[in-house]
Amino acid sequence: MVSEGYRSRAEPYLARLSAPFLGWSPNRLSYLSLALSIAAAFLAVLVRWEGPLLFLPVAVLVFAGGVFDVLDGEVARRTGRSSVRGDFLDHVLDRYADVFLLLGIALSSYANPLLALLALVTLLLVSYMGTQAQAVGQGRLYSGLLSRADRLLLLTLGTFLEFDLSLPWPWAPTAPLSRIHAFGLGFTVIDLVLVYFVLAGQWTAARRAWSTYRALPPGPKQPEAS
Repeated sequence: MVSEGYRSRAEPYLARLSAPFLGWSPNRLSYLSLALSIAAAFLAVLVRWEGPLLFLPVAVLVFAGGVFDVLDGEVARRTGRSSVRGDFLDHVLDRYADVFLLLGIALSSYANPLLALLALVTLLLVSYMGTQAQAVGQGRLYSGLLSRADRLLLLTLGTFLEFDLSLPWPWAPTAPLSRIHAFGLGFTVIDLVLVYFVLAGQWTAARRAWSTYRALPPGPKQPEAS
């Protein structure tokens, strides 16, 4: 997990950023994060008709949604309101946010729909492997190359670059879509982000599955209590 490795360095900044929201319910922050993601997805769909300049507010909303997704847990910890129910709600809303964002990106005309579908399935698989480890008593897994923070940062960067490349800079492409050609295929910047999601996500899911499998005892399954 790339961005999580810097979490300890970010703690002082998170403490300051969360200070104005300490009176808020952590669940309220979770719902706000979802609402921002849905708004970003809606604007991404409108890019198909309104043009890539809309990718700037998309990038801002994706980033803001990610910030509030971090703040809900920070506020819960700092105010002593952490709970199993709140943690469960946070994970549920995160998965819905992932679905909305990837569907919005898929319909923007700046992403290959098949890549977007593969990326969405991969992200859900990564999350499933983390929670399945917890379900079999091995604790929640966050290891790997593709945490949720990583992919929100990459989506923010990808959508911002699509906006930037749509401006009349000297280096901007002349084609309607900012295509990067590799292996005889044309890729938008967002396509490249989705390719990374698929490759890094599949590696992350497999690594989590293997580490969980190795940690489980090889003996017979104990019967569940009735």
